[in-house]
Amino acid sequence: MDAVNRRLTPLLERSETTIYIATALILVGAAGALLLLALSETVARVSEGAHMEALLNLLDRSLLVLMLAEIIYTVRRIARTHRLEAEPFFIVAIIAAIRRMLVITAESTAHVNLQDPTFQAALAELGLLALIILALAVGVRLIRRSDPESAAAKENGESR
Repeated sequence: MDAVNRRLTPLLERSETTIYIATALILVGAAGALLLLALSETVARVSEGAHMEALLNLLDRSLLVLMLAEIIYTVRRIARTHRLEAEPFFIVAIIAAIRRMLVITAESTAHVNLQDPTFQAALAELGLLALIILALAVGVRLIRRSDPESAAAKENGESR
């Protein structure tokens, strides 16, 4: 059984790395396509005269591309180190929460009425998202403080 494990382990490790690389390439393609789509949508909306809608859509898509970039970074690190790290997932969650906050803010500015239950729900969601972002930022800080690799990179002037 031990001989089988010695032969299978390298094969499984190579297979795992291949899957990570293929996934990262798919994500790179999706991010590139999303950027091109965002630019074409922005040009189309600006030509229609919907400037604010065009900018908000471009911002929304750009933040989605940033999330994909962070996921690509995470997949690359996992493929290289064969170790799952929590910090990149925290970063993706922060970007997602900020993205959602921007969408809510853009949608809510059209009908500001403090008595409207929909507007109150939007305000409550914004408050909750702000707390989530704060908690995630504290989590990232704690992870960086407790990770010796991160501390060594900081001392060498490297940053992520």
